[in-house]
Amino acid sequence: MTSEDQPRQVTYDPLIELMKRFENVKVEDTKLDPFEGLNIEEALKKHIIDGIRKNLDEHLEEALQQYKPLEIINTILLEGMKTVGELFGSGKMQLPFVLQSAETMKAAVRVLEPKMEKSESSERGSILLATVAGDVHDIGKNLVDIILSNNGYRTVNIGIKQPIQSILDKAQEHNVDVIGMSGLLVKSTLIMKENLIEMNERGVSHIPVILGGAALTRGYVEQDLSDIYEGKVYYAQDAFEGLSLMGTILETKDEEPEERVIKPYSRPGIVDSHLYVFDGVTSDVQKDVAPPSLPFYGARSKTDFDINKVFDYVNTVALWRGQWQFRRPDDMPNPEFVKWLEGHAGPIFERMKMELAPVMEPKVKWGYYWCRSEGNDLIILQEDAKTERLRFKFPRQSDNRRMCLADYFRSDVPDVVAFHIVTVGPEVSKREKELFEKGEYRDYLYTHGMGVETAEALAEYWHQQVRKELGIDDQEPEQIRPLFAARYHGCRFSFGYPACPNLEDQRLIFELLEPEEIGIELTEEFMLAPEQSTSALIAHHPEARYFNVK
Repeated sequence: MTSEDQPRQVTYDPLIELMKRFENVKVEDTKLDPFEGLNIEEALKKHIIDGIRKNLDEHLEEALQQYKPLEIINTILLEGMKTVGELFGSGKMQLPFVLQSAETMKAAVRVLEPKMEKSESSERGSILLATVAGDVHDIGKNLVDIILSNNGYRTVNIGIKQPIQSILDKAQEHNVDVIGMSGLLVKSTLIMKENLIEMNERGVSHIPVILGGAALTRGYVEQDLSDIYEGKVYYAQDAFEGLSLMGTILETKDEEPEERVIKPYSRPGIVDSHLYVFDGVTSDVQKDVAPPSLPFYGARSKTDFDINKVFDYVNTVALWRGQWQFRRPDDMPNPEFVKWLEGHAGPIFERMKMELAPVMEPKVKWGYYWCRSEGNDLIILQEDAKTERLRFKFPRQSDNRRMCLADYFRSDVPDVVAFHIVTVGPEVSKREKELFEKGEYRDYLYTHGMGVETAEALAEYWHQQVRKELGIDDQEPEQIRPLFAARYHGCRFSFGYPACPNLEDQRLIFELLEPEEIGIELTEEFMLAPEQSTSALIAHHPEARYFNVK
């Protein structure tokens, strides 16, 4: 048998080669061994940058012949992570590949730490991370934890729904340099503000604070909150900005604080109160739409779902590009990127469906009620269609069409409103936590995204069933994808969003639907638990659409 007939041993990582093609890098070196010709320093950096675990232990042992363990971490591996951050920042590396690098970094440190002297430490500084009180979202905070902990910082991650007392107690207990607070909700930004005031009053404003979260803006933190906090407060748009800030903070922590004028604090409301005032002016929405027949009065539940049917309703664009954060490079045409997503994210999606199908527990509570509008209010009526049962108060636009959600319902005769609340259960969150603690960061990201988007898929699927029961399924698209653009009759509105921004109204949904029966609870800040749950008010009006109230 000639050498050409010999079976070839594959020693490269197909995922890395795919990543190179994705980055539009012209690879002319066709050697099968990605480390051939590299010295040990270059090989270890390549392990980190490309996220290659194969032969990592062997290369670390080789490096230990020349370097101390701490030197390998600080002068070689962290340089690799620095390059990863630069590639991510320039749009040349996707978040899942960043997490793959972090997994490799964690594996390398796990090998090296037992070989260090007891007095040695790779710690560059420390930070306490917490999601603020009432907020159950932790994906952003945990990504910060991953990036900082794998760039040499000690992280103390105390979890979700943390009051300021717990944050300060743990910060003192663990003697951290910085406090990081995170939150997804608008209300969380107000809690952060109150926390900073509390830190002023307790005399601990010498501690620098980094804030992050979807509802925050740079201006709000760097202007409004900076004017209030007596210490230093910073805004981090993402984990890598948090990494950069940690370096800046620790480099300047011994500098004398500058003289600053602290503005007085007054607690704002979540939504401007004038938006709730009814001044007799309404929108131009059609007022005489005939109400549908009431399918039944009150609430029912359903717990026997085919999870694969629910998976059919997952919005893969939201999942792949939003939750998993696969982003199109500037120099890649969208059709080419779509093809790349189908070839790469598609198989991950199929794998996650198989792995998570036994974990998902889809359940729904839904109901129909008589109602009528009164100005900006939607009044839910008793079964007699006359007596008031409870009342929602919605904001009205102060300009444009002067829209208010109540306008979609009749004021002169009893109308019909639907509500639903859905969940895929708590086991997804437990799986996420296990993956995060084991350092399996990519699967942690994939699992979190699948949980959130499967809950949305269940809501989309059940809204379709509600339209059928209401008899307003006259505009149903033939395919599922157009559903994601709300191309159907009517609309569903989730609380916390612009048309109905008051999260406290979730308690009214709980009064109506009693979703505790299917395992959904309301937190002290009116959020749904498990996190992979969502609720909605459903309007049948043919003009019902999303709108903003400012």
